[in-house]
Amino acid sequence: MISGYMGYYILIGAISLVSWLVSNQLKKKFAKYSKVHLRNGMSGAEIARKMLADHGIRNVEVISTPGRLTDHYNPVNKTVNLSEAVYNQKNAAAAAVAAHECGHAVQHATAYQWLTMRSKLVPVVQITSSMSQFVIIGGIILMATNMLGGTGQYIAIAGLIMMGFATLFSVITLPVEYDASHRALAWLKNKNMVTPEEYKGSEDALKWAARTYLVAAIGAIASLLFWALQVFGGRD
Repeated sequence: MISGYMGYYILIGAISLVSWLVSNQLKKKFAKYSKVHLRNGMSGAEIARKMLADHGIRNVEVISTPGRLTDHYNPVNKTVNLSEAVYNQKNAAAAAVAAHECGHAVQHATAYQWLTMRSKLVPVVQITSSMSQFVIIGGIILMATNMLGGTGQYIAIAGLIMMGFATLFSVITLPVEYDASHRALAWLKNKNMVTPEEYKGSEDALKWAARTYLVAAIGAIASLLFWALQVFGGRD
């Protein structure tokens, strides 16, 4: 059991390190492409509003939100929330982020199936994700001490199911994010919103942003598999 948990902490440590490296590289990329000023002179907010208009979306508001890399689309109140830097600045990084978040608005307007699935999982994950690991560990302790008969395994399995929802959410997030980036880049290119150099910067920035979600999904899958092994006979 102890060595098993040690393996888990090593696994989580390794994934955390990779996540930090990718996140750090993402920040460097955005800093780099924030210096590539747009020839059209449009700010991130203007880019966002034009993309929404070009897709016939009139009921989504573009607003500024505090912080850095806090950009997101809120399907509940239909707002594209851009961080202050992205909202105001006129560079390749801002264009990429603004168009990407509008890509989510387009997904919402067209009932993109993966976004719909993810939205349905949100309330479930909000409840289960924070407690799933505690439920699993509690079940494993009951199994090890043979308390409550075979109830411990059922409790652990319930925890695995709860963790499974969070893992599924992370996996479904991948096509949602990649598709939003694809829509953003296609629009930037087809509408000649950026020069070839600016497009390359936008593409590279979004590529590294997508990798943060990929690392998160891999980490979620690895954690679920580890705990499943602990519950179903992989314990030392």
